[in-house]
Amino acid sequence: MRHGDKINNLGRKKAHRVALLQNLASQLITHKRIVTTLAKAKALRTYVEPLITKTKKVESVAQISHNHRLVFAELQDKAAVKELFTVVGPKVAARPGGYTRILKLGIRPGDNAEKAMIELVDFNEIYGKSVEKAAEPAKKTRRAGGAKKKADAAVEAAPVAEAPAAEETPAVEDKAAE
Repeated sequence: MRHGDKINNLGRKKAHRVALLQNLASQLITHKRIVTTLAKAKALRTYVEPLITKTKKVESVAQISHNHRLVFAELQDKAAVKELFTVVGPKVAARPGGYTRILKLGIRPGDNAEKAMIELVDFNEIYGKSVEKAAEPAKKTRRAGGAKKKADAAVEAAPVAEAPAAEETPAVEDKAAE
């Protein structure tokens, strides 16, 4: 019986599954998006997101080097760890979680397996926010008192008719006359 066993074994023994996830995670970090099966993408998400969380800025230098060692112990790929801490880590520092996105791509013709693309969210220019917005910290929302704020905003946002500046129009005509 497998009561309470939530891990997807992917039809592999433990050592094979760990090696598979290490390789997929290294390739995802290096290439920022990979195409695989949907089951592997979902298993990879649970494997790689805690590793990305370890790259966020911490107070002490000892903690940073400790996190480097922990991530290297999981990935066993020096280039991927360097890429993770130098490129990916600073870009996701403001994000509170959810660093990956899985997009379903349909079925594979050979064996009818569901394909999916897993990508790092902050490295997609199509769906991602602009660079200026990404630097801002995430907004914290609260539901209480929303009606008062909307009423105040409606009063303040009343349109005010502005007359065009008189100085601008003659300056354009003077330049046209010359």
